[in-house]
Amino acid sequence: MSPSADTRSSRPDTPDAQRLRELGYQPVLARRMGAFGNFSISFSVISVLTGCMTLYGFGMGTGGPAVMMWGWVGAGGMVLFIGMALAEVTSAYPTSGAMYYMARTLGGRRWGYYTGWVNLLGLLGGLAGSSYGAAAFIGAFLNLRFGIEPTPGSTLLILAIILVAVAVINLCGVRVAAFFNDLSVWWHLVGVTAIAGGLWILPDSHQSPSFVFGKFVNDTGFSNPFYVGAIGLLLTMYTFGGYDASAHLSEETTQAAVSAPRGIIRAIVWSWIGGFILLGSLTFSIHDYAATQASDTGVPPAQILIDSLGTNGATVGLLIVIGAMFFCAVAGNTSASRMMFAFSRDGELPFSRMWRKVHSRTMVPYMAVCLTAVVSFAVTVPSLWSSTAYGAITAIGVVGITPTYIIPVFLKLRHPDRFVPGPWNLGRWSKPVGWTAVIWVTCCTILFCLPQSRPITFSTLNYAAAALIGALLLATVYWPFARRAHKIPAQPSSARDIQQMQDII
Repeated sequence: MSPSADTRSSRPDTPDAQRLRELGYQPVLARRMGAFGNFSISFSVISVLTGCMTLYGFGMGTGGPAVMMWGWVGAGGMVLFIGMALAEVTSAYPTSGAMYYMARTLGGRRWGYYTGWVNLLGLLGGLAGSSYGAAAFIGAFLNLRFGIEPTPGSTLLILAIILVAVAVINLCGVRVAAFFNDLSVWWHLVGVTAIAGGLWILPDSHQSPSFVFGKFVNDTGFSNPFYVGAIGLLLTMYTFGGYDASAHLSEETTQAAVSAPRGIIRAIVWSWIGGFILLGSLTFSIHDYAATQASDTGVPPAQILIDSLGTNGATVGLLIVIGAMFFCAVAGNTSASRMMFAFSRDGELPFSRMWRKVHSRTMVPYMAVCLTAVVSFAVTVPSLWSSTAYGAITAIGVVGITPTYIIPVFLKLRHPDRFVPGPWNLGRWSKPVGWTAVIWVTCCTILFCLPQSRPITFSTLNYAAAALIGALLLATVYWPFARRAHKIPAQPSSARDIQQMQDII
């Protein structure tokens, strides 16, 4: 495998490639993704069939139906504000580094450096969360069909197999990954329709609207209902994480300055609608609340499907969910590996020369793809002894990804003279939308670092804050050794210049 790619495949004569050179980078990734493909990767990473289903049990004890339903509506609306603010900056800086590059440009190298580290932590946490969710649902499927009792060890083994499969798919090239992302869109649309339709048509009875929109449940050990309800928003905020994938795939998307921001907004809107339908259908179909929470399958939504659809119907439903989670993991690896590639391209990670290598045939940052899978697995290891590990893993995704969405937005608001809007922009709504997003994300970041249950013990500890602090400490330690960013000439004047740029990248 060669670290250098054939730059001719990137069609460096296009306006997209010219814009990338203006931003300081020589095109080396294959620009083979269209507008639908760019939308589909964010839609796949959001994956309502992943976030809603895997955290449904968490939501049942942290506020219950009322918080899940109203939280989805309210917090989902705030996510749209965040997405619009991020989309505006993405249009101006369509690069694989996304928020890292935006923050560096608008606030200086140190801002970009720490933004990149935190963003990478969040992307890895998101991939770990979706993969772990898929492993848990496969365990529920095996329990349903074959009576195999899921254990932390077996779940971790399944997780490892999933991460290997996801990495192999991404190593095959962006067109293969794009095919899975495109398929994922239709899988999610048909899947949500099939599950929701079955839950409404087949059961003889349903819960009342007062139950679905008014029942509050607190199993956290905390007495303050407002705090419990706020913690319950994790379901919504985690599900809506990852729409920055459209930005990270900018260098592989045609007309990226328009396609990427539109991909972000469309992914959020369609997920908002689909997630509300899915959550409502599940909640209306609950038979026995306590029994659903204590399901032998280990995942309450599986018990809802069994009670409402029977064994065969639940089997189909679980297979739909597992497929969606797998697609989500494929897209998550794609997004995280591109961020790792872009960050290493500027020498900001230890052993950067290794992680920025691009395969000469597939034009994929293959070492970054592999490292992404390995680190994501390492993040899930505490699940062997921690009963709240999955909640902490998802919190890592939220406190890692979401703050980085608004760091470049904050810097744009702080230094308006440094920002030149791209073709997709908010116009006079830029400031109110931006400040709303900044305030909301700041509150959520603090909230999801706090304890999620009492009493607080080693096995119930929310280690999201520890992971965030650890990433920041590691970044601080490495800062003196981080290589100075290279200045790439806008136009190569000779073969020697071209070779120097390839060596840099």
